[in-house]
Amino acid sequence: MVQMNVHEAKSQLSRLIEAVLAGEPVTIARAGKPVVDLVPHRGPEVVIGVEGWQDFRVDPDVFDGPDDEVQALFYGDPTS
Repeated sequence: MVQMNVHEAKSQLSRLIEAVLAGEPVTIARAGKPVVDLVPHRGPEVVIGVEGWQDFRVDPDVFDGPDDEVQALFYGDPTS
């Protein structure tokens, strides 16, 4: 574990970043007391779809084209 005071960390920032990226914990202190920990940045997690529906499968037989009754309700009866 690396711990150094703010003043020294300013001049060693590149080395500290490399240490963090290599998996080493780095703490910056003030007057010898830990203040912050440096951690690698993690981008936002992107979830595509709806959670819990990963294994959901659609039955293609259910979707067999437009329904005449529904079409009549929305657009009126074409025979009248």
